[in-house]
Amino acid sequence: MTSHIATTASYDQLPVIDLSAADRGPEDRALFHAALHSAAHDVGFFQLVGHGVSAAETDALRTAMRAFFDLPEADRLALDNVNSPHFRGYTRTGDERTGGARDWRDQLDIGAERPARVPGDGEPPYWWLQGPNQWPAALPELRTAALAWIDRLSAVARRLLHELLTAIGAPADFYDPIFGDRAHPHLKLVRYPGSAGDGADQGVGAHKDYGFLTLLLQDTVGGLQVQREDGRFHDVPPLENAFVVNLGELLEVATNGYLLATNHRVVSPPGATERFSIPFFYNPRLDGKVAPLPFPHSTQAPGVTTDPTNPLFAEYGYNELKGKLRAHPLVAERHHGNLLTPA
Repeated sequence: MTSHIATTASYDQLPVIDLSAADRGPEDRALFHAALHSAAHDVGFFQLVGHGVSAAETDALRTAMRAFFDLPEADRLALDNVNSPHFRGYTRTGDERTGGARDWRDQLDIGAERPARVPGDGEPPYWWLQGPNQWPAALPELRTAALAWIDRLSAVARRLLHELLTAIGAPADFYDPIFGDRAHPHLKLVRYPGSAGDGADQGVGAHKDYGFLTLLLQDTVGGLQVQREDGRFHDVPPLENAFVVNLGELLEVATNGYLLATNHRVVSPPGATERFSIPFFYNPRLDGKVAPLPFPHSTQAPGVTTDPTNPLFAEYGYNELKGKLRAHPLVAERHHGNLLTPA
């Protein structure tokens, strides 16, 4: 018999986890850890409240994001990610792929602001993922807000990861060495412009995330769906002031499948309704290697998901590069033809 509290499947909403409960004394902290353990083991997704991110911080990024998508198309296309071997910048609606099919959204991809690193002979090709961002000259406030958001959510995610590892009986700081000041966080500013008009409703196709944790800020439109215990995709109703949190593939690798990286997708909003979404991905260093996690439930781990089309790598850079080459074929063809598998 396992020692965690099993989640009672409720498909009306994901489990709601209050991070501030970790500071309320031993009893509340124990209940918080039990709920977090259950959500991560049984569902792989939850809504996070009590995270401390203020409305002012959220509003600054949302305002700058909307101003970016209101720019003339020519200004956005000046940041086309096809010009970046680092997969940074603007992706036009329909240019990204999930599961081989186009995603009906446009977006700006942002990471830690670092100089380009071109891999030398014998170095892993994933170093191409390190490089500068592309920013719109007309909106300096976007750079300020986005980089502040990366720092703020990195701190929230670090604390959440510590609490999650504690909740399953593992050392809280076990993975600190592969993060630090060379971690590889990733932020997307995403707009779903409504339905594609051809009957396809794939805002973004079913997928799992590459890293450790994803913290998503939704708007009020909805459309996110999570594959739950019954195998079906269920809506995730927006919850005010909450982040939707999901576990990435590296936590599944780390725990040999005890913690779940769960499939999720976005269904395009109807008609011309716009939906805005801000996912933040908490990832380790590109060369960070995910050692197996020592924890008392490891004997109950079912093993990592086996999918020949989606191999999972313990070295983070390879896991992200795999996904980027598939998701951004125009960037891959222009800059990384030598890394593509012949058809």
